[in-house]
Amino acid sequence: MRNLIVYLVLLLCLITSKILAQDPSQKGEQANQTFEQAMEKCEIKYEQIKQEEEKIYNDEVDKLKNQRKNRVISKQEFKNQEMALEKKKASNIKERIGFLSKDLREKFPDMGAKSYNDRAERIMEGIKDDIYEEKQLLKTEIETVDKQLIEGSITKKQAEEQKLQLAEVRAKVIESKVADRQKALSALAQDEIDGKLPKQTGGKTRITIGGDNSPKSNIGENHDFVFPAMKAYDGQKDKDRQQSKRTSSQFVYAIGVNNLVTEGAVANSDFRYWQSRFYEWGFTFNSRIIPNHNLLHFKYGLSLMYNDLKPTDNRFFVDNGNQTLLETNPLHQDDSRFRNVNLVVPLHLEFDFTKPTIKNGKTYFKSHDSFRLGIGGYLGANVKSKQILKYDLDGYYSVEKTKGDFNTNGFVYGLSTYAGYKAMSLYLKYDLNPLFENNEVDQNNISLGLRFDFN
Repeated sequence: MRNLIVYLVLLLCLITSKILAQDPSQKGEQANQTFEQAMEKCEIKYEQIKQEEEKIYNDEVDKLKNQRKNRVISKQEFKNQEMALEKKKASNIKERIGFLSKDLREKFPDMGAKSYNDRAERIMEGIKDDIYEEKQLLKTEIETVDKQLIEGSITKKQAEEQKLQLAEVRAKVIESKVADRQKALSALAQDEIDGKLPKQTGGKTRITIGGDNSPKSNIGENHDFVFPAMKAYDGQKDKDRQQSKRTSSQFVYAIGVNNLVTEGAVANSDFRYWQSRFYEWGFTFNSRIIPNHNLLHFKYGLSLMYNDLKPTDNRFFVDNGNQTLLETNPLHQDDSRFRNVNLVVPLHLEFDFTKPTIKNGKTYFKSHDSFRLGIGGYLGANVKSKQILKYDLDGYYSVEKTKGDFNTNGFVYGLSTYAGYKAMSLYLKYDLNPLFENNEVDQNNISLGLRFDFN
């Protein structure tokens, strides 16, 4: 019997030593698993709450429908009561979910976070939530006291005393809750010092449309891919470094209306004003002229310009020897369009009024975050001319596409300017050379629209 007791004691000591020697990280994993299990239960309960409140709402709405059908209530009364029921449903769900979140927050102050920064942030959020919750409760209690004062059940002096007592009680509760959170924060700091916490890993990878150069934006440790600027940032420091480089790049897209200037005027044009459009897309480089000043920039790049013209009065272009003229089509046209595609090199002097930002004692000269003005031009070559005619003959739909030079100028050059805020600006461009080489009357292409410089 004595030997059996000795063996039991030795076995108990062995089990105890294994428990004490357990890896702290394994304990953390078990705690995280417990949090995940609690989260799963909360999600299930959340769905149950939604279904319960939805059923109550639907039952009440069915009753209202019956009352409306029997003309007990009017159409407007039905709408008002239905809206009230919907608000009540949302309020009930929010209140009941709030209790679930509160219980979860009390059981897991760090809300399952693993790294030191994440867990510390969760604890600080918990402190803010505790203070806000107690302030709201105090506000409700003071409103009750004010109501009693208005009703005359208590005097003004009693009301002031009660308010003071309520404030003291809530202050003590806040102090107690904050003290518990601070203990958790102290324990967390000690675990970090002792090396019991996993190291902070890199941030998430995300895709941003358009991008944001504002100093208020901060991607933290996240990896950010900006589309359509086609830029990748490895955290905020890398983003600041790239955006403040002396030369940066942008993706340019422009769209608007297009027409021809004939004898110095666009009025009474042979082409539709709103249906004749232009498109442009390309890449530009933006270089700061003065290294430590952000106002003057030289902007240059490569763009494709699509200039469309839609003639009026059922007309289309005809190549008549060395001239290209408009003629009336004997057949009815559903559509007539003449397109020129130019590959050009745009050159602009850009005035950017974005103010420099200072972070950690370092000055960053970012661009495209304020008012911008560009003045310059472009030069290049015509790469394609095409005419598209659409017919509907006796129920048969046909499209006729004709490619050729149409006596257009092979060399293209012109003036352009834009003015706007951040990425978007109003854009105007004008070809200095006429569209057709040998026509008796010179006609120059002009375009007006919106331009987007995605930095």
